[in-house]
Amino acid sequence: MSVFDDLVGQDTVIGQLRSAARAANAWLAGGTGEGMTHSWLFTGPPGSGRSEAARAFAAALQCPDGGCGHCDSCHQVLSGTHADVLFVRPSGLSFGIDRTRELVLQAASRPTGGRFRVVLFEDADRATEGASNALLKAVEEPSPRTVWLLCTPTAEDMLVTIRSRCRQVTLRTPTTRAIAEALERRDGVSSEVAAEAARASAGQLARARQLATDPETRERRAEVLSIPARLDSLGACVSAAARLYELAEAEAKLTTSTLDEQERDDLKAAFGEGGTGKGVAKAVRGAAGALKDLEQSQKRRATRIKRDTYDVALLDLAAFYRDVLAVQMGADVELATAEQQDDLRRVARAGPPESTLRRIDAIMECRERIAANVHPQIALEAMTSALYLG
Repeated sequence: MSVFDDLVGQDTVIGQLRSAARAANAWLAGGTGEGMTHSWLFTGPPGSGRSEAARAFAAALQCPDGGCGHCDSCHQVLSGTHADVLFVRPSGLSFGIDRTRELVLQAASRPTGGRFRVVLFEDADRATEGASNALLKAVEEPSPRTVWLLCTPTAEDMLVTIRSRCRQVTLRTPTTRAIAEALERRDGVSSEVAAEAARASAGQLARARQLATDPETRERRAEVLSIPARLDSLGACVSAAARLYELAEAEAKLTTSTLDEQERDDLKAAFGEGGTGKGVAKAVRGAAGALKDLEQSQKRRATRIKRDTYDVALLDLAAFYRDVLAVQMGADVELATAEQQDDLRRVARAGPPESTLRRIDAIMECRERIAANVHPQIALEAMTSALYLG
């Protein structure tokens, strides 16, 4: 067993990180530590597992055995409770300079366990320009036992001055076969369901697991994929856009409400709500300010989750039209939406490949509009109309 066992299709990366963890242990023992550095940049497409790789590496650094997977340190890092590992994930669409300065100060403190102070910064590309400049100094000259692990889709998402001071770890999209095998082995999914979920996931293990284990997720995807074949009038376009909007909003609301409720309960419990005795009333009053800050953070996160939810639906649609194009061109490739064979062939016969390319462009433009704060339903109506008109 190892902390790296959950990294699917990343053998080269695993070897690189194991070697660095051994070098870190050697450095702690008084050696040169050649092969280890204090600033790392994990890059890779969505679903490749860059954050998971960074978390596994953090566990390996805190483990005397280089990430055995069964000691207390490994369990604490993997569960997000290790005292010397700071987990940072921007709750909103950006990460500001004030929060970055606070993070830099926290990172500079000595590790309580005597090994390393690790900062795992997911979505580091969301740092604003000012925040990136504040981060640069810490990455350039970290404290002796501080290790920065930055995660971004591509190296170009970070300032050139930051990425030039980091060792880059590049993850690739796992193969369909690797994902299917992981679902069968870890989640007990049947080979048929695992293969279908792996094809549909576009190389994203988390998405594949969700599709394989959650019937509601599969139903929502099936409804999204049924839209192209139903666009037979402008009225149908408006109805389809409204349904897409409804599905995405409902899914985002369910996700955020579950997270929000648990966080509010945890915060109230931390401030003593429901308790009795001296000082409890004062503590509860002090919770009001913290609760207000939490609500603001939750609003920012809700915006991000909504956009991510729309993006998943739009990428499913793009995958459908990509498969339509493959059918039209007679390409011998794996189809992500193979379960929609009848609709794929019907849409493929209805127009030339040029129309399919225009439809894919319309979907990508819809993604850009939503990211630019155009109201989602308006952006979706423009997209479905373009899909109908070709």
